[in-house]
Amino acid sequence: MRVIVADCSAEYSGRLNASLPLAKRVLLIKADSSLLIFSELGSYKPLNWMTAPCTIREIDPAAKSAQHSPESVAAGEPEKVLRVSADKGSDILEVTLQHIYSDQTYDLGEDPGLIKDGVEDHLQRYLAEQIERIGKGAKLVRREYPTAIGPVDIMAVNAEGEHVAVEIKRHGGIDGVEQLTRYCELLNRDPLLAPVHGIFAAQTITPQAQVLAKDRGFTCLILDYDDMKGTEDDSLRLF
Repeated sequence: MRVIVADCSAEYSGRLNASLPLAKRVLLIKADSSLLIFSELGSYKPLNWMTAPCTIREIDPAAKSAQHSPESVAAGEPEKVLRVSADKGSDILEVTLQHIYSDQTYDLGEDPGLIKDGVEDHLQRYLAEQIERIGKGAKLVRREYPTAIGPVDIMAVNAEGEHVAVEIKRHGGIDGVEQLTRYCELLNRDPLLAPVHGIFAAQTITPQAQVLAKDRGFTCLILDYDDMKGTEDDSLRLF
């Protein structure tokens, strides 16, 4: 893992266009060349990113400066310019590092992965086995669907053949909705998967999380653990 703290700006071009003005930020570069840009605020969600498969290379800062606006040139020549190109598609994330405070690389070793709470793991397994609880005609793709930013609890397809990402919690709060948002934003960048719908599933969901999920276009699904084990009457509901 490479961690860079720098005054930087960024330009993303391709299927969407976005820019970040010059500011002090943290860049994370993973072994697969994924690059994520973080600020002090904004919870755990990066401001912008490029995920694998991609290629990262350093380009000539002098050549980049010549293309910059007069204000950027006036700030002085950048110390480093990183260009990350998607291997599948034309997306490019270009980060200009105006001043680097720290540039360190760490070997994190092999990660054992997230160990889920027992009940949460069972909820995931039961819902995968009873996937039509998310909608009639739904079919399971797989549990722990891998992405560059972590596994989605369940990936399925609905009756219309569209992909559905399901995030499962024991007690659903705003953080869980944000996590699902992050997954869906990433998955919807893949034309082979898009459109990807989101379902936020939990035994309980706070009112604030319900409002946020609805605003993000997600469906909330209340899970009755005992019912899913087949010990109680149906009390599952969609809203």
